[in-house]
Amino acid sequence: MNIALLGYGKMGKEIEQISIDRGHNVIYKIDKDSKIDKLNGVDVAINFSTPETAFKNISLGLNSSIPVVCGTTGWLNDFNKVVKLSNKTCTSFLYSSNFSLGVNLFYELNKKLALMMKNHNQYKLNIKEVHHKEKLDKPSGTAISLAEDVIKNSNYKKWSFDNDFDNIIKMESKRIDGVPGTHTLKYSSDIDSIEIKHVANNRIGFALGAVIAAEWILNKEGVFSMKDVINDFKF
Repeated sequence: MNIALLGYGKMGKEIEQISIDRGHNVIYKIDKDSKIDKLNGVDVAINFSTPETAFKNISLGLNSSIPVVCGTTGWLNDFNKVVKLSNKTCTSFLYSSNFSLGVNLFYELNKKLALMMKNHNQYKLNIKEVHHKEKLDKPSGTAISLAEDVIKNSNYKKWSFDNDFDNIIKMESKRIDGVPGTHTLKYSSDIDSIEIKHVANNRIGFALGAVIAAEWILNKEGVFSMKDVINDFKF
């Protein structure tokens, strides 16, 4: 298939290499200074741009009647606009805060643990995420997804960097050179603690998942998530 890369940073370059390895063609490499009004001859667009340019890039793909797979985080105030545009153009859109297969399995583990811990109020939850210094948004989209899944399956009401109340998840973000992504959820009491962690060793898992999602979304219509891909795709 012919792919347009919307965003050509480190992730874009990783996606390009995996796409080529899987027999695809990358025919557009659009960076923040690119001036293109329409994508031609493209089967799917993959967006890993900045939060500031994400909505513009997604709109470019959908308005070109091209399905878009998006892994950029920090832009979700415009998510409902994208859903409306996807419906208007009858063009598919898939968003995930993290395309790693391991992280998406981690999401399911997190939900189950949250349910198990729901009635054990002596434990306080802390979510810590660590990424490379080039990552612009804090906390990571993955950390927000983890927190939201806990809130849906527990007595917690919200997450916060500042508050340490019983019904608020304490969030912590750090930026360190060379760290692809680490997410830790720790339930602590005066007696002991329970911890689950996902550590990304490199960007390959994120890039591979995005390309697999792009392969999956062809000839589909609607708004999807990585969970749809995992439930349906034969890896």
